[in-house]
Amino acid sequence: MSGKLFIVPTPVGNLGDMTPRAIDTLRNSDLILCEDTRTSAVLLRHFDINVPTASHHKFNEHTSVQPVVNRLEAGETISLVSDAGTPGISDPGFMLVRECRRHGIEVETLPGATALIPALVNSGLPCDRFTFEGFLPQKKGRNTRLEELSKEPRTFVIYESPLRLVKTLEQLAAYCGAERDASVSREISKLHDTTVTGTLAELAEHFKVNIPKGEIVIVVSGYKELQERKVHRNKYRDNDAADTSHEKN
Repeated sequence: MSGKLFIVPTPVGNLGDMTPRAIDTLRNSDLILCEDTRTSAVLLRHFDINVPTASHHKFNEHTSVQPVVNRLEAGETISLVSDAGTPGISDPGFMLVRECRRHGIEVETLPGATALIPALVNSGLPCDRFTFEGFLPQKKGRNTRLEELSKEPRTFVIYESPLRLVKTLEQLAAYCGAERDASVSREISKLHDTTVTGTLAELAEHFKVNIPKGEIVIVVSGYKELQERKVHRNKYRDNDAADTSHEKN
């Protein structure tokens, strides 16, 4: 009988965000796959989890998937964690889950921490419908993707490095419009958890002066909302003009 693969989210910041179920799942595993065993070791020691670990990251997942599948088929229980958040969301995980599904191995993903949802809700932008972009292409295809996003009707979410934040904000302003509303969240669930809101142009200027540190999540309002805001703004302008004209008469 085949074993089972658990996808286990881990805190993006505060270790208090780790769920009791996630702790129990890791403790009861035969093996824990880690994006970086050194990073995960801190978490495992904190919760007194003494289970063998192995590396599973973007540089070795093509070769490590099959041996893991073999162990699962032999009946082992294996958990996958990333450095922070939910594996598979801009982190290794997809390939392993896909292979498990192809081999009829049960996979269960625990609910838990991820950076994109807190950043999205904190932004104050519409979040009933949104699209998650992850990291934009660094070179090839970047301009094409930015052009596509400029017409995206829904709020969209991007992960970014603090070193590239200003450049990305400037590019977003160039493609989407400097007046497009957005937010930048950093260090979510950590001591210096901060969200700054404004237009893309305002945010670019802000972070030129206030050098960002830590993990960054950018949330940008959709094209549809921008158009609706312009309609409402013109409507109010027309109403004010009508009121002024009436007062003069």
